[in-house]
Amino acid sequence: MVDTIRNWAAAHTQNAIRIVLILGLAWLVTRVLRSIIRRVEHLSDDGDPGTTSELEKRAHTIGRILRQASTVLISSITLMLILGEFGVDLKPILAGAGILGLAVGFGAQTLVKDVITGFFILFENQIRLGDTITAAGCTGVVESVNLRTTVLRDTDGTTHIIPNSAITVVSNATRDWSRALLDVGVSYREDTDRCEMVLRQVGASMEKDPVFGKKLIGAFEYPGVVKFEPNAVVLRMVAKTQAQDGPVVRRELRRRVKQAFDKAGIEIPLPHVRLVSEQNVEGKV
Repeated sequence: MVDTIRNWAAAHTQNAIRIVLILGLAWLVTRVLRSIIRRVEHLSDDGDPGTTSELEKRAHTIGRILRQASTVLISSITLMLILGEFGVDLKPILAGAGILGLAVGFGAQTLVKDVITGFFILFENQIRLGDTITAAGCTGVVESVNLRTTVLRDTDGTTHIIPNSAITVVSNATRDWSRALLDVGVSYREDTDRCEMVLRQVGASMEKDPVFGKKLIGAFEYPGVVKFEPNAVVLRMVAKTQAQDGPVVRRELRRRVKQAFDKAGIEIPLPHVRLVSEQNVEGKV
């Protein structure tokens, strides 16, 4: 019995050493690849923790996919090499895998379509982490982009996991830049020139603000009167902002316009309903 164990150990010592080397090499390659990916992500960092540039978002998105793909690839190769050291004939396994892959390809066409669509979404840089998009009837912030699915989280905190094959049209609200557009209704009794002057003062204060000024790309524009509503004359002001800052600038703009109009005594009208009773009508008749 002892001799048998010794003979087996002597015969498989080299295999055990090679298996250890294979595992060590797989670990080393994984560490090197992840270090390179982190390095690329670090090089894309613009140094401002308060903002995420387009290059940063693209680097983080691609980095996530590369980490997943490298893990699957290295694990598969490592497993095949270890099986080979145990004396397992890999040719039938590879042939069976090819046949199985063909069968799965016919039976899982939607899955294949998900992966192919996901590849082109990443390759064409359509979606990045942190973008606010509308896809497959869902609107939210992109939390992850995978080869098979895209994960969104809406304003209510609900997570939407969308198969990539279901994404036929993508509406990206934060691609490269965003826009803060505000329509303000004022009473028909107000002087629109005076109202626009107040809006310009608000816009100028936003442009000079140390916090919100950095979120703007260029100065505000004032198209003037854009439409007549039943109860109000509508004035507009608009500015380009950094990609993620459109909603933030718009909220602050509403607050400042309300304060400025209150201070200037400008009325922001509410809807009015006029009721006429049948008795009054009959009396007039």
